Amino acid sequence: MSINCKTKIKKMTWIYYFILITIRVASASARDTIFPNQTLKDGDTIVSASGVFELGFFGIGHSRSRYLGIRYKIIPTADVVWVANRKAPLVDPTGMLKVNGTLQLLSVGNSLIWSAEPVTNTSTSTVLVAQLLDSGNLVLKDDASGKFFWQSFDHPGNTWLPGMKIGEDRVRGIKTNLTSWKNSHDPSAGSYTLWMDMKGYPQLYIMQVNLSFQQRVGYWNGLGFTGMSRLDPSSFYTFDFVFTDNEIYLRYTPVNQTVFTRMTLDQVGRFQLLVWINETKSWGVYMTTFKDPCNTYNPCGPYGSCNANASKACVCLKGFKPKQHKEWSLGDWSNGCERENTTTAKNGEFIKTSNLKLPDSWDSWFRDNMTLAECQNVCNSNLSCMAYANIDVRNGGNGCLQWSDELIDIKEAQPGDNSGQDIYVSMRNPYTTRYKKKEKKKKKKLSLKVILLTVLPVLLSSFALILYAWRTKKKSHLKDVAFANEDQRQDMELPLFSFSEIVKATSEFSIHNKLGQGGFGAVYKGVLEGGEIAVKRLSKTSSQGLAEFQNEVICIAKLQHRNLVKLLGYCIQGDEKMLVYEYMPNKSLDFFLFDKDNPVLLDWPQRYHIINGIARGLVYLHQDSRLRIIHRDLKASNILLDSRMNPKISDFGLARMCREHETEANTNKVVGTLGYISPEYAAGGVFSVKSDVFSFGVLVLEIVSGKKNRGFFHQDQHDTLLGHAWRLYKEAKLLELVDAALEDSWNVSEVLQSLNVGLSCVQQHPEDRPSMSTVIHMLGGEDALPPPKQPRFFSDETESDGESTTLLMPKLPVSIN
Repeated sequence: MSINCKTKIKKMTWIYYFILITIRVASASARDTIFPNQTLKDGDTIVSASGVFELGFFGIGHSRSRYLGIRYKIIPTADVVWVANRKAPLVDPTGMLKVNGTLQLLSVGNSLIWSAEPVTNTSTSTVLVAQLLDSGNLVLKDDASGKFFWQSFDHPGNTWLPGMKIGEDRVRGIKTNLTSWKNSHDPSAGSYTLWMDMKGYPQLYIMQVNLSFQQRVGYWNGLGFTGMSRLDPSSFYTFDFVFTDNEIYLRYTPVNQTVFTRMTLDQVGRFQLLVWINETKSWGVYMTTFKDPCNTYNPCGPYGSCNANASKACVCLKGFKPKQHKEWSLGDWSNGCERENTTTAKNGEFIKTSNLKLPDSWDSWFRDNMTLAECQNVCNSNLSCMAYANIDVRNGGNGCLQWSDELIDIKEAQPGDNSGQDIYVSMRNPYTTRYKKKEKKKKKKLSLKVILLTVLPVLLSSFALILYAWRTKKKSHLKDVAFANEDQRQDMELPLFSFSEIVKATSEFSIHNKLGQGGFGAVYKGVLEGGEIAVKRLSKTSSQGLAEFQNEVICIAKLQHRNLVKLLGYCIQGDEKMLVYEYMPNKSLDFFLFDKDNPVLLDWPQRYHIINGIARGLVYLHQDSRLRIIHRDLKASNILLDSRMNPKISDFGLARMCREHETEANTNKVVGTLGYISPEYAAGGVFSVKSDVFSFGVLVLEIVSGKKNRGFFHQDQHDTLLGHAWRLYKEAKLLELVDAALEDSWNVSEVLQSLNVGLSCVQQHPEDRPSMSTVIHMLGGEDALPPPKQPRFFSDETESDGESTTLLMPKLPVSIN
């Protein structure tokens, strides 16, 4: 055969293969469904019936990796809206998608790259097919009945398409969130997540991977999200909010199917609603999260409102004043505001403030189809109601939203932005009001008895006996607490709960409600007046007895700080003594640091946030509260974490109050927990604010290392954790102390700053340790501490510079935990 003939045959063969490939691609492009035993290969696509979306293999940006995903076909920019194998890209164009009991993405050699969840409980007649719907939703369904077994809308990436639900399906146990891309070339999970919080009125948050809140997008109020700037009401889409026992979700639907919209969460945490503008062949921004100094979560603290255009960003709401005037004037607004006057406010007195991004609704009560007047009446009747507003602002307003905790993350809407709403803030102190109402009821009962004694003299002797017995019993109850004087007890303004109230709230101290057990007794979860509480029940055999109970009630009765656990009231009845606290859903810090069975890891940004929060709480106790308070038992188990992982210092049973001029005191009995007690306190019974500073330093080293100070073991030395940290510091290897579980989430400068603070706080002599206000500045990078000196609790065996460094044994009686 001639070379010429061979060349012609070769050309015809290539043409034949080209025609076959063209036919295959054309036929694949013409269908929207993949049937069993069919495969979708790189180069093939399936297209939705409307021609808007296509499913296939493609590269992203400059990346050479291949991804299976869905993108716009009808729009020239071909934006990607969903990626299947975002965690496992293909390295070459050999991928194929097949329907085989589920959806499977395979590479060369049939290696499994990605798959949908396996389909179970199907009949023999079920024929599974994969179909790309006009909505951009890829579904795995029964070809005959149309029943869905899996859908891509349940597993979104960074794009929220019309018809997609963001929320929770409680029946199937599926939560749908948006997750940003790592960058424009890498669709793997980035640093930000958009998710729905459902603890109060459901709303959207943008959260970073370290569990810290970046921004609150808010809830849908009928016209837009409360935390996003928006234009005029839209005529091309509608939003639905569904709240049932089975599911809670937000979904938006286009009014005009020819207008293309999508919502995206980009790699810098910006959330936007985009609209395709055909004239300019580009996406226009219709709604976006705020981009100004008030963008971060809760910059102004409780009852503070942020205004990006003001000379000072934060102002207090009407009727409120800065809680810490000095800090406020210096631009530190984190402590927020407090009521200007709580004694003259009457029931039903509310102050209206307009044009605001409404507060965080995580601890709220709500009802649909309620007028504003009805909402006010309900708020008036609820002593814990702090404020109320409409849920839906359309048509004059509808629905009722009420807050029962501090109002936080408030922002003033800017000119031209239609996101502002009205809120009505109560001027009464809910706890004072509750106490006064109880006192009023008692007085009414007493008046009624006097009338009965006057009108019915025959029953005089009987009522006298009853009254005598009641008073005797009441006095015996109050004697148990033995407050310093009656004025002191009245000054606390804490509710005195009845034993029956606590029994009902905790379901009779059910074992299912038990949160933990300590030397004082047990702690139970309960629900009281619509809010969750924690009840600390003093055991009759507790080593911490009446004195500690009395001390805790008196000590923290009027302490109000975001980093201190809030005491809501107490109960005394016979031998029963209980303290009622706000409920902390995330338990205590030691649970996250030292519980090896706990699958939840605190990464470095969250640990750094906790360190700063504890420091701010101690500054308040040592310096900013009306009395100087020394905690004396600061440790990881006494740091509680709220729903946002904010730290709260708890357990003030061993705390001591000092007058403003007092800096230290002596005791005949050392109390506290081994591993956290300062040297001068353990050896001589001298305690001061610097004793708490020492305990804080130990805590910092534990938080960074993930290891307990007490019981720390090193295979080469006999160091304590403090000694090990000091040795690494002297060898310039301090970063070796960082918890290996943190991997690469930690920031070198923040870690070094924290470790230096920790070592400075555990120095032997109190005068060498920094104050907590200095610690705050140091953690913020504002001040530099001098090099730390060697800690006293250094080693069990070694000596240094001729001075013994053995562990100092207490010379006084010690009560330890």
